[in-house]
Amino acid sequence: MKDEGDAMATKRQLEPFLNLARKLGALEAKIVSTKKVFTADWVRLKCRYGCPVYGYCLTCPPYSPEPAETRRVLDSYRYAILLRTDRTKPLRKIGRDLERRIFLAGYYKAFAYLCGPCRLCRECPAVDLAHVGAPPKECLHAERARPAMEAAGIDVFATARAAGMPIEVVTNTSCKQNYYALVLVD
Repeated sequence: MKDEGDAMATKRQLEPFLNLARKLGALEAKIVSTKKVFTADWVRLKCRYGCPVYGYCLTCPPYSPEPAETRRVLDSYRYAILLRTDRTKPLRKIGRDLERRIFLAGYYKAFAYLCGPCRLCRECPAVDLAHVGAPPKECLHAERARPAMEAAGIDVFATARAAGMPIEVVTNTSCKQNYYALVLVD
């Protein structure tokens, strides 16, 4: 899909990936400027003080990229594709598959931020739970494991709202949930 000699993608060149994302199972996919992907230090506090699996996998804090690093990464891209589904498990696969297809189309910088903790292993062998915070070992599935948006300090609520996509605070278990992933492409 990428023309030879193109230094960076244009929005028009990325549009076919929106249809692909929907074919893969996304309910919605939008091209967004990475300037409209918001990061904040407080986001990882929600992981640290609220997520029961904090520190249990390599793709989550304290091992995932910090917000300042994520911002630097975002600033090295112009566009991303924001994906929405109503379930996390298929979204992780959709994000990984879309990243791979974009890469194979010639966009070598393609990289996905997924949603929720990694579930590729029953227990993450890269993390020594007896010493949470210690340097991790190598990931057994580095080719498929990706940090969650929130684990890397991305404010999913602000990002989704800026893109005009639905997202609300879930107030009980019967509320409909929306889950998001982001695939960077340049």
